[in-house]
Amino acid sequence: MKIACLLTAIAGASAFAPASQPTRASSQLAADLSGIRGVGPETAGKIFDPLDLAQWAPIEHLRKAELANGRSAMLATVGWLFPKLVGTFDGPVDTTDPVLAFSKADPQWWAQFIIFCGTIEAVKYRAEVDGKSYTGEVDKEAAIDWAKQWGKMDAAKREDIAMKELKNGRLAMIGIASFAANYFIPGSVPGLSEGF
Repeated sequence: MKIACLLTAIAGASAFAPASQPTRASSQLAADLSGIRGVGPETAGKIFDPLDLAQWAPIEHLRKAELANGRSAMLATVGWLFPKLVGTFDGPVDTTDPVLAFSKADPQWWAQFIIFCGTIEAVKYRAEVDGKSYTGEVDKEAAIDWAKQWGKMDAAKREDIAMKELKNGRLAMIGIASFAANYFIPGSVPGLSEGF
């Protein structure tokens, strides 16, 4: 019954979908992808895009989304591991269970967190309008550089740092997805104990 309802909903929704969207020419797409950072041995020397998303969205937008999600995943991975390995601070959140911690956090904290994230996004947007980069573009000034080190590095060092951030973000996205999968489906990730 559930499957029939789902298929009916999908069929109904497809009536409102646009007929077809033009895709970029494959030669233009290949040219856009040829100089993009992130190609290496872990991607078999080519761009990792198994769903061909690059034909439907601008490459620059996809890279920005990948970096933003990678940065969030790095923070989420630390947030998942820290209470389990170090413990918790005094306060309303007294559990090492990362999912239960969400409901124990004060709503005021969530409001502050959302305002903080909005502020960071506003700073990134303003910097982009001013011609700065938050995606590690070697030839531009960094949007956020609290340590004031980006301008002191040469182009090779900047490229190295940007590549490390990209790859660490990719690893963190896989890591946090593995933690969540193992939490909700115990034993689904080899090497992780139940409840980790």
